[in-house]
Amino acid sequence: MLIALAVVSIGLAIGTPVTGACAAEVRVLAALAVQDALGPLALRFWRARGYTILIDYSTVGAIRKRLAGGEKADVVVLTSEAIDEMEHAGELVAGSGVPVAATRTGLAIRDGAAVPDISTLEKFRAALLAARSVAYTDPGTGGAFGTYFAKELERMGILDAVNAKAVLRRGSHEIVKAVASGEAELGVTFISTIASTPGLKVAGALPPPLLAMERFSAGVLRESIAHDAAIELVRALSGAASADQWRAAGFEVPAPR
Repeated sequence: MLIALAVVSIGLAIGTPVTGACAAEVRVLAALAVQDALGPLALRFWRARGYTILIDYSTVGAIRKRLAGGEKADVVVLTSEAIDEMEHAGELVAGSGVPVAATRTGLAIRDGAAVPDISTLEKFRAALLAARSVAYTDPGTGGAFGTYFAKELERMGILDAVNAKAVLRRGSHEIVKAVASGEAELGVTFISTIASTPGLKVAGALPPPLLAMERFSAGVLRESIAHDAAIELVRALSGAASADQWRAAGFEVPAPR
């Protein structure tokens, strides 16, 4: 999903180019879950530095496959687990991987709907079985959380029962749309996305031992063409000046290192 050019188009429409700006173009491949914060931050960076920022959003698995297939980019913003794996494999500039934000995982319901009790794993299991339909990320799209959640459903012994009424979608934004439209009664996804969607509310965070937090990091690809601009962007995304935008989009930010 190429939303990258939207940043450039907005910038040009403003008509306030940065004097003496560098002509560098920074290509970013980013997880779908971070788009509510990353888009405004990229626009802010464009205004401050004048670099063209192209952002392509997709699932973590799809991005890893594209890079393995030879696709070129400068910066990646993915789950911290994926960034750590890429750094250890030598795919990133050494030391460039840094945490940028995190979000808890929870249950989405429509405003006015009865709030199910999901305070324990057994009660969460019962709520999923009782629901008319449940939306979550399709593991087949390469979504990191969808793959994880399907394994947990199998561990709970309810994978077939939930999948018989599942509304499988590509990423958190499509999940909340399914719940908001009434297509799905419940949605299991990131609280940051639920909280920023009109007409929805958070029924609660997923109970232990299910994944309570998904962390995201940014890094510079080793073969980046716009190396210096990419380093600047990653520093900006993880810097204190960006914390307000991450929080405004419903994320938590890591403590300064």
